[in-house]
Amino acid sequence: MKKAILIILSFPITLVLYILLFSGNIKYSEEILINANIDTVSILFDNPYNMKEYMDGIESYTLLSGNIREVGSKAELVVNYVEENEVINKIVMVEEIITNNLPDEKKVTYTADGVYNIVTNRFESVSESQTKFINQQEFKFKGYMKIIGFFMPSAFKQQSKVYLKNFKEFVENS
Repeated sequence: MKKAILIILSFPITLVLYILLFSGNIKYSEEILINANIDTVSILFDNPYNMKEYMDGIESYTLLSGNIREVGSKAELVVNYVEENEVINKIVMVEEIITNNLPDEKKVTYTADGVYNIVTNRFESVSESQTKFINQQEFKFKGYMKIIGFFMPSAFKQQSKVYLKNFKEFVENS
């Protein structure tokens, strides 16, 4: 009986230790077909001020250093997560452009409290009027965010799908 209680009590501790020591990364890729030519898609995507049009919660985008859209430039993004018209969480991220040779590839990193996100976006021409948008995400977590990433990886994937769908609608209705 004592062994059973000891095992039951040690399980949560062992699980948390496992998560903190051995997990903390998520990698995935999403894609969507957009009914617009590749040049239009690239131009609309490469303007960071358009993010407010397809990413709910973007409060501000402020250039911190460098020139907009250029490799090495850094910007601060403030994102509000709202439920029932009330801000429940505010996240401040620093964006850094790693590569930008759209439509082939744009790689950007986002750094926030406990999260380092590497995003690679590519566009492929399917036809004169269709473009495939490929979005690759890699999240590296620290601290308590490792636990969230471990138990809720689908939430990150779902949010990426929402952004892709919203971007598609933004482009097709512009």
